[in-house]
Amino acid sequence: MPSKVLPIKSVPAKNNMRVLGIDPGYERLGMAVLEKPAHGREILLYSDCFLTSKKSPHAERLLLIAEEVSMIIKKYKPDALSIESLFFNKNQKTAFLVAEARGVILSKAAEAGLIIKEFNPLQIKIGVTGYGRADKRQVISMIHKLVTIDKDIRHDDEYDAVAAGLTFFAHHR
Repeated sequence: MPSKVLPIKSVPAKNNMRVLGIDPGYERLGMAVLEKPAHGREILLYSDCFLTSKKSPHAERLLLIAEEVSMIIKKYKPDALSIESLFFNKNQKTAFLVAEARGVILSKAAEAGLIIKEFNPLQIKIGVTGYGRADKRQVISMIHKLVTIDKDIRHDDEYDAVAAGLTFFAHHR
């Protein structure tokens, strides 16, 4: 069966644009959907930290991530995905597992025809605070100044997803 070739999507010429921001992980996946009206500041439509069980096999966790990302795309109909690029730390095994989760997420976004933009942690800090060496507290403080958040956020991964979404808009003004 021939593979489905999806056209490269450009930024739509419409009044409101939606972006799905993701902080990738296989145990905790930060997700946020933001909307940018033609005039005014960004609106947070949804955010959550999707958790998978450490007791589940890795392949099952990837399947759950794929299903959750697909469900969010179908429900909120974003135009774009803004995802944090992989940051290699000392634990290569963890980095490879996160890379696999990113692959599942990127595949679902491409399948849906979303614009896909990747930003490294430095770019995200600059996009949100204007300062590449901002600490987590400064990023969270600026997020609350840029977007009204009417809920409790329990995990940093959720804030990181909001920051990834905001960075997309900062780069596409």
